[in-house]
Amino acid sequence: MRVRFAPSPTGQLHVGGARAALYNWLTARRNGGTFVLRIEDTDRARSTPENVEQILDALRWLGLDWDEGPISQVERSDRHQELLARLLDEGRAYRSQATAEDVKAYKAEHGADRGFRGERWTGVGEGAVRLRVPDDGETVVHDVIRGDTTFRHEHLDDPVIARADNTVLYNFAVAIDDMDAEITHVIRGEDHLSNTPKQLLVLEALGATPPVYAHLPLLHGPDGKKLSKRHGAASVQELRDAGYLPEAVDNYLALLGWGDEDDETLIALDELVQRFSVERVSCNPARFDEQKLRWMNGRYLRDLSPQELTTRLEAFTGRTGLLAAVEIAGDKMQTLAEFWPLCGFIFDGPSDDPVAREKWLDEQGRSAVADARAALAELEPFDVERIDVALRAVVDQRGAKPRDVFQPVRVALAGTAVSPGIFETIALLGRDDTLRRLDAALAG
Repeated sequence: MRVRFAPSPTGQLHVGGARAALYNWLTARRNGGTFVLRIEDTDRARSTPENVEQILDALRWLGLDWDEGPISQVERSDRHQELLARLLDEGRAYRSQATAEDVKAYKAEHGADRGFRGERWTGVGEGAVRLRVPDDGETVVHDVIRGDTTFRHEHLDDPVIARADNTVLYNFAVAIDDMDAEITHVIRGEDHLSNTPKQLLVLEALGATPPVYAHLPLLHGPDGKKLSKRHGAASVQELRDAGYLPEAVDNYLALLGWGDEDDETLIALDELVQRFSVERVSCNPARFDEQKLRWMNGRYLRDLSPQELTTRLEAFTGRTGLLAAVEIAGDKMQTLAEFWPLCGFIFDGPSDDPVAREKWLDEQGRSAVADARAALAELEPFDVERIDVALRAVVDQRGAKPRDVFQPVRVALAGTAVSPGIFETIALLGRDDTLRRLDAALAG
């Protein structure tokens, strides 16, 4: 088995492309096959080295290694020209100067459903190249997900396969590249379904055996519309920057359209390799819901040891010495990006949240902070258990609700109303830093 992922390097890798790559990779790995990476870089203006690297970077982050490639499509131009000349010599293709208006006129004369048939151009080296489509018969796309789709030849135009300057077009180049790479299975988005009969006709003209096709349902947002940036992160790099783990992204993408009979949600990549089958992919559109991904990512985060989570967070934030904070905040995050807003005050001092200060550090709140400071000042040893007892005693003495003491203290220490557990935070800051921050809040 030989499969391929063939993205156009036009920017960051879209999550739909990432899912196609993942499904190809899982199929190859489960069946002991070969995963080929081909870069369809014929658009030279957009196919910059930087854009190619973004594709490779995304695949590496997802853990999807390739066995062959990356193969540059544009570097295969000589092979494309060789086979274009062959089809012209054999009469399976012809040159035509037909314009869009000519095609329109042809259909007006022969019927809108009649495929365009051009006149053979007898000049030398002039006109675009069209592939001859037989008038009779049909081309059938056998799809392991969608079943058979039949295209009657009488309804198909003779497709243009090269421009007048011999620059070959997408469907011709892709068919040749798949043939030469001996690709056995093409797994790609259903937006390519309309291209498939054209590619099959090219392969038939070249006498090649076609691959097996599987066209994946498109990804929609929670509102049922085609996935885009309005739904949140739409690329692999955006997901990474938002603090998602690659193993969670792999797991979530695998479940978009595919389901295992055991109906489990958290499935590690190595187990996905054992379970995945493209035949079990649904033909219905799948909905990408970032809230569900956040939930799943939180589950993966909580399964990491404090040491491993710290390693991930230090790489993500570029900071070091985070272990102690991770140990008191690790279960409060769903993404890596949530750590610094939650714990950054421990390292950089209180943030400045005017709303929180106005709400919790009024006269009553400052009085609670002063009582808490007095209770903490002489505490020995200064640990979580004794801090808990001391602050709850303040609550009792004031006849207050816990939040009427704890929240003012939290805002005094963190500058905001959100932090890890208040007792654990105070113990981590230590006596001196805690008292210094409380004093600053009282003096402010």
